Amino acid sequence: MRHLPGNLLRDRRGRRPSPGHRDGNAAMIVWTTQGKLNVHRAGEAGQPVVLLHPLALSGAVFDPFAAHLAAAGRTVLATDTRGHGESGWDGNPFTIEDLADDTAAMVDTLGVGPVDVIGLSMGGSTALVFAANHPGLVRRLVVADASANYGSDRVQVWADRADRATTFPREEQLSFQWDRWFTSSFRATNPTEVNRVSQIFLATDSAAHAAAAHALGALDVADLLPEIAADTLVLVGDEDYATPPAMSEEIAKAVPSARLEILERARHLSLVERPDVWPLIADFLE
Repeated sequence: MRHLPGNLLRDRRGRRPSPGHRDGNAAMIVWTTQGKLNVHRAGEAGQPVVLLHPLALSGAVFDPFAAHLAAAGRTVLATDTRGHGESGWDGNPFTIEDLADDTAAMVDTLGVGPVDVIGLSMGGSTALVFAANHPGLVRRLVVADASANYGSDRVQVWADRADRATTFPREEQLSFQWDRWFTSSFRATNPTEVNRVSQIFLATDSAAHAAAAHALGALDVADLLPEIAADTLVLVGDEDYATPPAMSEEIAKAVPSARLEILERARHLSLVERPDVWPLIADFLE
Protein backbone atom coordinates (compact mmCIF):
# COMPACT_ATOMS: atom_id res chain seq x y z
CA MET A 1 0.00 0.00 0.00
CA ARG A 2 1.35 3.40 -0.97
CA HIS A 3 2.26 6.07 1.53
CA LEU A 4 0.18 9.25 1.43
CA PRO A 5 1.61 11.61 -1.23
CA GLY A 6 3.05 14.57 0.66
CA ASN A 7 2.52 17.07 -2.17
CA LEU A 8 -1.25 16.84 -1.64
CA LEU A 9 -1.14 17.40 2.11
CA ARG A 10 -0.70 20.37 4.41
CA ASP A 11 -1.04 20.70 8.14
CA ARG A 12 -3.06 23.53 9.68
CA ARG A 13 -0.13 25.93 9.32
CA GLY A 14 0.33 25.09 5.65
CA ARG A 15 3.36 22.86 6.19
CA ARG A 16 3.88 19.42 4.77
CA PRO A 17 3.86 16.74 7.47
CA SER A 18 7.28 15.47 8.43
CA PRO A 19 7.86 12.07 6.82
CA GLY A 20 9.43 10.87 10.04
CA HIS A 21 6.53 11.89 12.30
CA ARG A 22 4.75 8.91 13.87
CA ASP A 23 3.58 10.15 17.26
CA GLY A 24 -0.09 10.79 17.93
CA ASN A 25 -2.59 12.23 15.47
CA ALA A 26 -1.82 15.00 12.98
CA ALA A 27 -4.30 17.23 11.15
CA MET A 28 -3.82 17.96 7.47
CA ILE A 29 -5.71 19.76 4.72
CA VAL A 30 -6.60 17.85 1.55
CA TRP A 31 -7.78 19.89 -1.43
CA THR A 32 -10.17 17.83 -3.54
CA THR A 33 -12.56 18.41 -6.44
CA GLN A 34 -15.23 18.76 -3.73
CA GLY A 35 -13.33 21.46 -1.83
CA LYS A 36 -11.22 21.70 1.34
CA LEU A 37 -11.33 18.75 3.72
CA ASN A 38 -9.54 18.59 7.04
CA VAL A 39 -8.27 15.11 7.84
CA HIS A 40 -6.97 13.81 11.18
CA ARG A 41 -4.25 11.31 10.37
CA ALA A 42 -2.71 8.62 12.54
CA GLY A 43 -0.14 6.14 11.28
CA GLU A 44 1.81 6.40 8.03
CA ALA A 45 1.79 2.89 6.57
CA GLY A 46 -0.56 -0.03 6.27
CA GLN A 47 -4.07 -0.52 4.89
CA PRO A 48 -5.90 2.84 5.03
CA VAL A 49 -9.06 3.13 7.11
CA VAL A 50 -11.35 6.14 6.82
CA LEU A 51 -13.34 7.25 9.88
CA LEU A 52 -16.56 9.23 9.40
CA HIS A 53 -17.89 11.08 12.45
CA PRO A 54 -21.34 11.82 13.92
CA LEU A 55 -23.43 14.95 13.52
CA ALA A 56 -22.07 18.15 15.10
CA LEU A 57 -18.71 16.63 16.02
CA SER A 58 -15.49 16.21 14.00
CA GLY A 59 -12.87 13.63 13.14
CA ALA A 60 -11.21 14.47 16.46
CA VAL A 61 -13.90 12.46 18.26
CA PHE A 62 -12.07 9.36 17.02
CA ASP A 63 -8.61 10.33 18.33
CA PRO A 64 -8.28 7.49 20.88
CA PHE A 65 -9.74 4.93 18.45
CA ALA A 66 -7.50 6.21 15.65
CA ALA A 67 -4.44 5.82 17.86
CA HIS A 68 -5.48 2.23 18.59
CA LEU A 69 -5.84 1.43 14.87
CA ALA A 70 -2.54 3.14 14.06
CA ALA A 71 -0.77 1.09 16.73
CA ALA A 72 -2.19 -2.00 15.00
CA GLY A 73 -0.42 -0.95 11.80
CA ARG A 74 -3.13 1.00 9.97
CA THR A 75 -3.08 4.36 8.21
CA VAL A 76 -6.06 6.21 9.69
CA LEU A 77 -7.81 9.12 7.96
CA ALA A 78 -10.57 10.68 10.08
CA THR A 79 -12.25 13.40 8.04
CA ASP A 80 -14.10 16.49 9.19
CA THR A 81 -17.49 16.69 7.46
CA ARG A 82 -17.99 19.86 5.41
CA GLY A 83 -18.59 22.79 7.76
CA HIS A 84 -17.48 20.74 10.78
CA GLY A 85 -14.08 20.95 12.42
CA GLU A 86 -11.66 22.63 10.02
CA SER A 87 -13.27 21.54 6.75
CA GLY A 88 -14.60 24.08 4.27
CA TRP A 89 -18.24 24.76 3.47
CA ASP A 90 -19.84 27.29 1.13
CA GLY A 91 -22.93 27.71 3.29
CA ASN A 92 -25.24 25.95 0.84
CA PRO A 93 -27.45 22.98 1.74
CA PHE A 94 -25.94 19.54 1.27
CA THR A 95 -27.07 15.91 1.34
CA ILE A 96 -25.64 12.72 2.77
CA GLU A 97 -24.90 11.77 -0.85
CA ASP A 98 -22.76 14.93 -1.08
CA LEU A 99 -20.83 13.86 2.04
CA ALA A 100 -20.25 10.44 0.50
CA ASP A 101 -18.91 12.14 -2.63
CA ASP A 102 -16.63 14.28 -0.43
CA THR A 103 -15.20 11.06 0.99
CA ALA A 104 -14.70 9.58 -2.47
CA ALA A 105 -12.94 12.76 -3.62
CA MET A 106 -10.58 12.58 -0.63
CA VAL A 107 -9.73 8.92 -1.31
CA ASP A 108 -9.22 9.64 -5.01
CA THR A 109 -7.08 12.71 -4.32
CA LEU A 110 -4.80 10.78 -1.99
CA GLY A 111 -4.78 7.71 -4.24
CA VAL A 112 -5.23 5.33 -1.31
CA GLY A 113 -8.25 3.26 -2.34
CA PRO A 114 -9.71 0.81 -1.82
CA VAL A 115 -10.03 1.75 1.85
CA ASP A 116 -11.75 0.30 4.87
CA VAL A 117 -14.49 2.60 6.16
CA ILE A 118 -15.85 3.02 9.68
CA GLY A 119 -18.80 5.35 10.15
CA LEU A 120 -20.57 6.32 13.37
CA SER A 121 -24.09 7.82 13.40
CA MET A 122 -24.25 10.37 10.55
CA GLY A 123 -20.88 9.00 9.51
CA GLY A 124 -22.41 5.53 9.33
CA SER A 125 -25.17 6.77 7.03
CA THR A 126 -22.52 8.48 4.90
CA ALA A 127 -20.50 5.26 4.83
CA LEU A 128 -23.49 3.30 3.54
CA VAL A 129 -23.96 5.70 0.62
CA PHE A 130 -20.21 5.82 -0.05
CA ALA A 131 -19.99 2.03 -0.21
CA ALA A 132 -23.05 1.75 -2.47
CA ASN A 133 -22.12 4.55 -4.86
CA HIS A 134 -18.34 4.02 -4.95
CA PRO A 135 -17.88 0.25 -4.57
CA GLY A 136 -14.42 0.25 -6.10
CA LEU A 137 -13.13 2.46 -3.29
CA VAL A 138 -14.33 0.33 -0.36
CA ARG A 139 -12.72 -2.89 0.87
CA ARG A 140 -14.55 -3.45 4.18
CA LEU A 141 -17.26 -1.48 5.93
CA VAL A 142 -18.19 -0.91 9.59
CA VAL A 143 -21.43 0.96 10.31
CA ALA A 144 -22.21 1.90 13.92
CA ASP A 145 -25.40 3.41 15.36
CA ALA A 146 -26.71 4.58 12.00
CA SER A 147 -29.82 4.62 9.84
CA ALA A 148 -30.74 4.45 6.17
CA ASN A 149 -34.06 6.22 6.84
CA TYR A 150 -35.26 7.93 10.03
CA GLY A 151 -38.93 7.23 9.43
CA SER A 152 -42.01 8.87 7.96
CA ASP A 153 -41.77 11.98 10.17
CA ARG A 154 -38.04 12.42 9.62
CA VAL A 155 -38.21 15.71 7.68
CA GLN A 156 -40.11 17.57 10.40
CA VAL A 157 -38.23 15.95 13.29
CA TRP A 158 -34.86 16.92 11.85
CA ALA A 159 -36.09 20.39 10.83
CA ASP A 160 -36.99 20.97 14.49
CA ARG A 161 -33.53 19.83 15.56
CA ALA A 162 -31.93 22.08 12.96
CA ASP A 163 -33.90 24.99 14.37
CA ARG A 164 -32.72 24.22 17.91
CA ALA A 165 -29.13 24.00 16.68
CA THR A 166 -29.21 27.65 15.60
CA THR A 167 -31.56 29.21 18.17
CA PHE A 168 -30.18 27.83 21.44
CA PRO A 169 -26.67 28.54 22.77
CA ARG A 170 -24.52 25.48 22.25
CA GLU A 171 -23.94 25.04 25.98
CA GLU A 172 -27.70 24.72 26.49
CA GLN A 173 -27.83 21.90 23.94
CA LEU A 174 -25.37 19.70 25.80
CA SER A 175 -27.75 18.03 28.27
CA PHE A 176 -29.83 16.71 25.34
CA GLN A 177 -26.65 15.41 23.67
CA TRP A 178 -25.19 13.80 26.79
CA ASP A 179 -28.25 11.66 27.34
CA ARG A 180 -28.29 10.50 23.71
CA TRP A 181 -24.54 9.94 23.45
CA PHE A 182 -23.79 7.98 26.62
CA THR A 183 -25.35 5.81 29.31
CA SER A 184 -25.66 7.38 32.74
CA SER A 185 -23.04 5.01 34.13
CA PHE A 186 -20.50 6.05 31.50
CA ARG A 187 -21.17 9.72 32.16
CA ALA A 188 -20.63 9.17 35.87
CA THR A 189 -17.40 7.21 35.55
CA ASN A 190 -15.78 8.87 32.51
CA PRO A 191 -16.20 12.65 32.95
CA THR A 192 -12.94 13.42 31.16
CA GLU A 193 -14.04 11.63 28.00
CA VAL A 194 -17.51 13.16 28.16
CA ASN A 195 -15.90 16.58 28.45
CA ARG A 196 -13.56 15.89 25.52
CA VAL A 197 -16.48 15.06 23.24
CA SER A 198 -18.48 17.98 24.59
CA GLN A 199 -15.72 20.44 23.69
CA ILE A 200 -15.78 19.19 20.09
CA PHE A 201 -19.55 19.73 20.01
CA LEU A 202 -19.25 23.25 21.45
CA ALA A 203 -16.70 24.17 18.79
CA THR A 204 -18.95 23.02 15.92
CA ASP A 205 -20.50 25.73 13.76
CA SER A 206 -24.24 25.91 14.52
CA ALA A 207 -25.18 26.62 10.89
CA ALA A 208 -23.26 23.55 9.69
CA HIS A 209 -24.89 21.52 12.46
CA ALA A 210 -28.31 22.65 11.19
CA ALA A 211 -27.45 21.93 7.55
CA ALA A 212 -26.35 18.41 8.46
CA ALA A 213 -29.56 17.89 10.45
CA HIS A 214 -31.58 18.78 7.36
CA ALA A 215 -29.46 16.31 5.37
CA LEU A 216 -30.36 13.55 7.82
CA GLY A 217 -34.01 14.49 7.56
CA ALA A 218 -33.84 14.01 3.79
CA LEU A 219 -32.02 10.68 4.10
CA ASP A 220 -33.78 7.75 2.43
CA VAL A 221 -31.25 5.30 1.01
CA ALA A 222 -32.71 1.93 1.99
CA ASP A 223 -32.91 1.00 -1.69
CA LEU A 224 -29.12 1.36 -1.98
CA LEU A 225 -28.30 -1.20 0.71
CA PRO A 226 -28.55 -4.33 -1.50
CA GLU A 227 -25.95 -2.75 -3.79
CA ILE A 228 -23.24 -2.71 -1.12
CA ALA A 229 -20.66 -5.33 -2.09
CA ALA A 230 -18.20 -4.90 0.78
CA ASP A 231 -18.14 -7.24 3.76
CA THR A 232 -19.98 -5.24 6.41
CA LEU A 233 -20.08 -5.20 10.21
CA VAL A 234 -23.09 -3.42 11.70
CA LEU A 235 -22.82 -2.33 15.34
CA VAL A 236 -25.37 -0.68 17.63
CA GLY A 237 -25.65 0.05 21.33
CA ASP A 238 -28.45 -1.83 23.04
CA GLU A 239 -29.54 1.42 24.74
CA ASP A 240 -29.25 3.60 21.64
CA TYR A 241 -32.58 5.37 21.32
CA ALA A 242 -31.31 7.87 18.69
CA THR A 243 -30.88 5.08 16.13
CA PRO A 244 -32.50 2.09 17.86
CA PRO A 245 -31.26 -1.46 17.21
CA ALA A 246 -34.18 -2.04 14.83
CA MET A 247 -32.63 0.43 12.39
CA SER A 248 -29.35 -1.48 12.43
CA GLU A 249 -31.22 -4.76 12.05
CA GLU A 250 -32.80 -3.43 8.85
CA ILE A 251 -29.38 -2.43 7.53
CA ALA A 252 -27.88 -5.82 8.33
CA LYS A 253 -30.78 -7.64 6.66
CA ALA A 254 -30.52 -5.59 3.46
CA VAL A 255 -26.73 -5.51 2.96
CA PRO A 256 -25.78 -8.85 1.32
CA SER A 257 -22.56 -9.54 3.26
CA ALA A 258 -23.41 -8.04 6.63
CA ARG A 259 -23.49 -9.23 10.21
CA LEU A 260 -24.96 -7.47 13.21
CA GLU A 261 -23.50 -7.08 16.71
CA ILE A 262 -25.61 -5.47 19.44
CA LEU A 263 -23.38 -3.94 22.11
CA GLU A 264 -24.46 -4.04 25.73
CA ARG A 265 -24.17 -0.98 27.95
CA ALA A 266 -23.92 1.51 25.10
CA ARG A 267 -25.95 4.34 23.65
CA HIS A 268 -25.44 6.36 20.48
CA LEU A 269 -21.67 6.92 20.56
CA SER A 270 -20.92 3.25 21.02
CA LEU A 271 -17.42 3.45 19.52
CA VAL A 272 -16.52 6.02 22.20
CA GLU A 273 -18.34 4.35 25.08
CA ARG A 274 -17.15 0.81 24.35
CA PRO A 275 -13.42 0.87 23.52
CA ASP A 276 -13.34 -2.83 24.36
CA VAL A 277 -14.95 -3.47 20.95
CA TRP A 278 -12.05 -1.86 19.08
CA PRO A 279 -10.15 -5.18 18.85
CA LEU A 280 -13.29 -6.79 17.38
CA ILE A 281 -13.33 -4.12 14.67
CA ALA A 282 -9.60 -4.49 14.03
CA ASP A 283 -10.04 -8.25 13.64
CA PHE A 284 -12.90 -7.73 11.18
CA LEU A 285 -10.73 -5.42 9.09
CA GLU A 286 -7.89 -7.94 8.80
